[in-house]
Amino acid sequence: METMKVRLEAPKQAAVLMSGASGMLGSAVRQALSARGMEVRQLVRGAAHGEGQIGWNPAAQPAVADPAALEDCTAAIHLSGSSVAGGRWTAAYRRELISSRVDTTHALATALSGLQQKPEVLVVASAVGLYGDRGDELLDESSPAGTGFLADLCRTWEAAAQPAVDSGIRVVHARFGVVLGRDAGALKKMLPLFRAGLGGNLGDGRQWMSWVSLQDAVAALLFAVATPAVTGAINVTAPNPVTNAAFTRALARQLHRPAVLPAPAFALRLVLGQMADEALLASQRAMPSRLICAGFQFTHSTVDEALATILA
Repeated sequence: METMKVRLEAPKQAAVLMSGASGMLGSAVRQALSARGMEVRQLVRGAAHGEGQIGWNPAAQPAVADPAALEDCTAAIHLSGSSVAGGRWTAAYRRELISSRVDTTHALATALSGLQQKPEVLVVASAVGLYGDRGDELLDESSPAGTGFLADLCRTWEAAAQPAVDSGIRVVHARFGVVLGRDAGALKKMLPLFRAGLGGNLGDGRQWMSWVSLQDAVAALLFAVATPAVTGAINVTAPNPVTNAAFTRALARQLHRPAVLPAPAFALRLVLGQMADEALLASQRAMPSRLICAGFQFTHSTVDEALATILA
């Protein structure tokens, strides 16, 4: 009897679609996915110019010229967006902030909703700025949105993913606090001043600061992708928010430097306008209630632990 030859196919590699994969958070997420043996397909503006890249234009119809390139992805992670701390919020920069967040989210959600093989989950970046300036109020994902340009932007940003929700894709809105990493982001901007002994509180320092280490931010995103019970909004913030004054003291301790030169609120407003009030002086005491209830465990629960690891 002739022996039957059976061809064994290698298991197909899981693929994750990403936008914003070149930023601080995106680069770290991409590296973590690759380390887990997952294929990463990067959305890039304009023409693709590297392996694993897919060109797209969120303002075009369709946003991706060849939608077939989006098929068969297990998940999509959308991290694109111009920095809210990029300078004064002029009319032109406000339009850029809206376009880079709201328009791109709607374009991606629409593209994914029309696929034959849709991703199981779409994780979209958002921010705790949605809560506005809330003083000492303890906030979780059930707290209502606040007021102001940034709060309105975040609310509209999250709503822009509705086409994906309507098509049956599980959508997660990752409301980030300040992500602390050594080589990019807010901490990188602070370090030269603090190392020179020129650091200090922003305003009176009483405003609450919701923060998360880069390591935990990446882990939370991967947890959201892998956990079907996680849906809707999640606060990607450490379980122990601190006031700006407490953060200032903690960073000064780690660097063994004084931090006695505050940046007065009036000076910040003079230089940065409304951005100072909503991005630097606003108080958000956010708790990651949904992540904790779903079983996520933080590596860095306190700001001292986070800064000690980052600055080691």
